[in-house]
Amino acid sequence: MDAPSHRPIDHPSAWSGFARTFVVAAAIMGLAAIGLVAAIDPYGLRAAPGRPPGPIMDTNQRLSYPQIARGGPFDAAVFGTSTARLLDPVALDAAFGVRFANLAMNAATPDEQTRLAGLFLARRPIRAVLFGLDATWCAADPPARTANAFPDWLYADGAPGDVLRQMSLRSVTTAVGAGFADLGLARARIRGDGYAVFTPSEARYDLDRARAHIRAGAVESSAADAPGAPMPALAHLDDLLGRVPGEALKIVAFMPVHAAAQRAPDSAAGRREAACKARTAMIGKRRGAVVVDFRRISPLTTEDANYWDALHYRLPVAARLVSDLKAAVATGQDDPDGVYRVLAHP
Repeated sequence: MDAPSHRPIDHPSAWSGFARTFVVAAAIMGLAAIGLVAAIDPYGLRAAPGRPPGPIMDTNQRLSYPQIARGGPFDAAVFGTSTARLLDPVALDAAFGVRFANLAMNAATPDEQTRLAGLFLARRPIRAVLFGLDATWCAADPPARTANAFPDWLYADGAPGDVLRQMSLRSVTTAVGAGFADLGLARARIRGDGYAVFTPSEARYDLDRARAHIRAGAVESSAADAPGAPMPALAHLDDLLGRVPGEALKIVAFMPVHAAAQRAPDSAAGRREAACKARTAMIGKRRGAVVVDFRRISPLTTEDANYWDALHYRLPVAARLVSDLKAAVATGQDDPDGVYRVLAHP
């Protein structure tokens, strides 16, 4: 007697049923993800001065800082790059009697800083601004963007109604993290005023290692733009300062990189930087701003122990900078030890 046959039997209806179930399940999961992100609003699209954002969970500042610019109790802000990130808003609040957010972003171009500052200035009454300037503000052709993702739509006025554009695996993960933080099961990655200590712990400071990093970051002589060449970024600075109310405090500070990262004053690059500072001082005088120059050869910038590398100073230096800025604003006088010069004062 022949053995029974075990040939596979096609079941078209079974496959079509599976396909329908899969599509429906995927749609439900997608809608659930959209609902989760819309409800938690991890990037603060609905944030406003009366509706602060939730916990800051995404460490990409270009994604996280627009929500601080939109919401929260702030009437003052710091803009700049990593050379201004360690200025603690709590110390600035105590020094100037306002509510600061620190919106300085690592490696931010002048254009990126301008977009973020414009968003902040348009959303609330302003009592103070602090722009920390680096060499890119003096460039003849500064880059518009870096390799970091910069979602222009997130900085637009219409962004609060644009929920679907933020949908991604990253936004879902960030929303889940924010949800856990709301429940007290996780900690925010960045403080609600934008401040974060990005340098290593002071307990781990090693002077020999720091000196090696400083030497690695030392600038070498190279071709430079002519001192009279255009400095287009300064036009944006001029415009931003013009948007700040006349009675508000306006501070522009050239930030103190190590002397090894500064060009020699008698070099072409050094002469261009001097011209840039002179133009910035003119803008400051016209706009009623205090312009302070820490980017100079001084006891601060020649002391290796003040720095982690050629660009980034230590936390005690950040505290001193706040104190020095307060003195510069109050007196309009240069530092007696030469740490800073006041280039403009109302």
